[in-house]
Amino acid sequence: MIPHEKELVERLKDQPFALIGVNSDPKDKIKGMCDKEGITWRNAVEGSTNGPIPSKWNVRAWPTIYVIDAKGVIRYKNVRGKGMDEAVDALLKELSK
Repeated sequence: MIPHEKELVERLKDQPFALIGVNSDPKDKIKGMCDKEGITWRNAVEGSTNGPIPSKWNVRAWPTIYVIDAKGVIRYKNVRGKGMDEAVDALLKELSK
């Protein structure tokens, strides 16, 4: 999953797009993983699976993927790979109209 996310971030670096991670692992583990994997996008560190972000967003499994439009509305859930690309590209196309 991380290699695809890195490609997506690079491909859309000049677009109105942001990838944000929310992690349930401890902060020191996340920092090491981000350094090792070359993750450059922002990450929130909850430190547990029942913190305020997973609770508010109704996260029941890890990873949960939400693709959110410019108005903050969840438009797609748990899309990966090509499906994630298609979802993001569709929203960017809508935004450019």
